[in-house]
Amino acid sequence: MACFIVPAAEGAVVKVIERRVERGGAGDPKAVARRAQRLRWLSGMLWGGSGLLAFEHVWHGEVVPFAPFLTAMATPSDAVAMVREMATVGVGMALAVTVVWGVMCAVASAIERRANEGAAVEVQA
Repeated sequence: MACFIVPAAEGAVVKVIERRVERGGAGDPKAVARRAQRLRWLSGMLWGGSGLLAFEHVWHGEVVPFAPFLTAMATPSDAVAMVREMATVGVGMALAVTVVWGVMCAVASAIERRANEGAAVEVQA
């Protein structure tokens, strides 16, 4: 019904944070660029998943090009079911994407740390 709205909303918030980090990032420019890049990863994952879900909902006729746009908003009882789906499925999907992104960031940090340690060993030798 409307589960794609939750990850899309998180994607919008992340995009705003990403822009602020890019513009006003204090500290080491490389660290600021790394933070912005990782936020771009999360934003892309959220927007991409939301776009695919929105397409799927359009394909199945749950989202239409005329008011009220979401077929679940036609009746109050359907609207309650839609909000329940957003609160369960939508939030669950947004959390799952964010957890996967966190794992990606941890792996990327480990790879960078290992590369930096290897470069430090070469310089000392």
